[in-house]
Amino acid sequence: MTEMMPKERIQRFFNREPVDVMPCFSGMGMVTVQAIEQMGIRFAEVHTSAEYMAHSAITTAELFGFDAVVIPYDMCTVPEALGRGVSLYHDSEEILYPTVPSKWATLDEVEIPTDYLGKGRMPVVDEALGIAKSKSDGRFAVGGWVLGPFTMAGQLIELDVLLKGTRRQKEKVENFLSQMTDLVIQVARHYQNLGVDYMNIREMGSGTDIISPRVWKMFIQENLQKIFSALKSPRILHICGSTDMIIEMMNECGADALSVDQKNNVAETRKKLGHEVLLLGNFNPYETLVQMDASEVEQVIKTCIDAGVDAVWPGCDIWPDAKKENVETYVRTVRGYGKRPSPAVGRV
Repeated sequence: MTEMMPKERIQRFFNREPVDVMPCFSGMGMVTVQAIEQMGIRFAEVHTSAEYMAHSAITTAELFGFDAVVIPYDMCTVPEALGRGVSLYHDSEEILYPTVPSKWATLDEVEIPTDYLGKGRMPVVDEALGIAKSKSDGRFAVGGWVLGPFTMAGQLIELDVLLKGTRRQKEKVENFLSQMTDLVIQVARHYQNLGVDYMNIREMGSGTDIISPRVWKMFIQENLQKIFSALKSPRILHICGSTDMIIEMMNECGADALSVDQKNNVAETRKKLGHEVLLLGNFNPYETLVQMDASEVEQVIKTCIDAGVDAVWPGCDIWPDAKKENVETYVRTVRGYGKRPSPAVGRV
């Protein structure tokens, strides 16, 4: 049969229709230094130019054979637009992601402007998504993402204030997270209206190594259910860290797919959830693609597939300084070892 185009492969994947081979993509940042160097720019420049952002994503996909491009790269676009500022490290030659320099000190200080979608670098991201869709000629799927409400809250207010508030200021925390939930819905819908092919909600700071399953059910689950009920498919829920104890609650949130990192026991998760759930994961991207010898990468990827994932996703962003030969081995192994059906997606 004719080889599927990358975008078609991902569209069929999320529809649980048979594909020619396991897709190789992510819902987190995938830009690499190889693409940036080929463009003759610095990493610091990709965050402020729509052209650089889009072209670095496309170039990365072309260099390594990924099926998708993912925009934006950093977690500060929304906090910046909400007035918390951003440190961009313009002059740095190193790989430094933007950070939020100023957070609200208390829950009483929280104030959400109504026009934030037009502020800061939000228009840059919008333009980059448009360029990525047009310049890739429909070859690649274009993925978008937004932090989940609890993780977004942690970018805007100190985490210890938030965690202590779950015990001492329960109503205030609930109201704040409700505001964050509405914010996440608005941003995610905005990106969907711009035409992204899938939307990843990254509630990455809510694993059980940070909060207990009881607190997760109390403060996280209902807000995620509200978000996924408000969005169009395909919708993914990604959580970093320990998720074994909450994976069944994650599956009740209404996402079309679940993404977990290397701390999740995927084989056990697959037993708990059955073969109908799209499961994405779950290798350590820094260890596998930056630190390991290329000869070790193949087994890592095969282990993910053998455990029962439907697509091999990194547990977080691919670190830009990933070794070329490691990324190539990752993609090559997915294509070769992923020719057989996965639990939820057949093969043509």
